[in-house]
Amino acid sequence: MRLFIRLEIDPSMCLGIKECGRCIQVCPVNIFSPHGNYPEAVEDNEDECTLCDLCLQACEADAITIHKLYEQ
Repeated sequence: MRLFIRLEIDPSMCLGIKECGRCIQVCPVNIFSPHGNYPEAVEDNEDECTLCDLCLQACEADAITIHKLYEQ
């Protein structure tokens, strides 16, 4: 739906699910899912994001960006 939040994972920075995958493990609302060797944000779930920042803290590669669409 992406009315309020859009999550972006930079594949050139992401370490991949086998090497990391922490964003999938820590997200309390299951926004991320495996897509090949990399996580992806499930578009239908993105607006469930609570802005807890657990994924940002868990991502050692800083590959995740949260875009707050309501602030644009």
